[in-house]
Amino acid sequence: MKKYSGIIWGLVLIAIGVIIAGNSLHIFNVDLFFDGWWTLFIIIPCSIGLLTDKDKGGSLIGLLVGVLLLLACQNVIDFDMFWKILVPTIIIICGLTLVFRSIFGRKIKEDIEKLNKKIGEDGTISAVFSEQNISCNDQEFKGNNLSAIFGGIELDLRNAKIKEDVVINATSIFGGIEIIASDDVNIVLKSNSVFGGAENKRDGKNEKKHTVYVNATCIFGGLEIK
Repeated sequence: MKKYSGIIWGLVLIAIGVIIAGNSLHIFNVDLFFDGWWTLFIIIPCSIGLLTDKDKGGSLIGLLVGVLLLLACQNVIDFDMFWKILVPTIIIICGLTLVFRSIFGRKIKEDIEKLNKKIGEDGTISAVFSEQNISCNDQEFKGNNLSAIFGGIELDLRNAKIKEDVVINATSIFGGIEIIASDDVNIVLKSNSVFGGAENKRDGKNEKKHTVYVNATCIFGGLEIK
């Protein structure tokens, strides 16, 4: 669904344009500036995220916040009730997300735990309030631990020698990580994200190729594989 996000956004803009034109020509009268209209800047992107993103936890929480704020602005609920509902619901959603990921990602988790033992002592890259650009040119790649905290990391594996399955443990906290993979490997992404997201732009899988497992944790951060 990710590839349709442009189409969905286009339809939203067309709908807004039609409403503005209809109001201007007095064909109909739709009030775009109702009480709490600004919550649509939360509700619409999060609704689209539920349709297009693989990692839907952040979008679901954002949609919940937007809808509750709209109800509060419309005096359906008061703001005291807003906080009473919001906090426990977010905790429940995060808990359910972790439970389902643990259940359905058990096989991948077991593979990752085995491959973690192969990462060497020099396989840790950190970017804290800084940028790191790493290129593995004609080097054997055995996996990495990446940490971007208020910083960014770019890991280029296009010319790396990958002779077996490997794992990349990537943590992004208020930061960004970009992994550029070579064409002769498969990519398997396991994501644990809270108000962040991880995206794999690589398609397809070839059983004859080695696999790079990406174990991503994104908290107000992002990871992209291409």
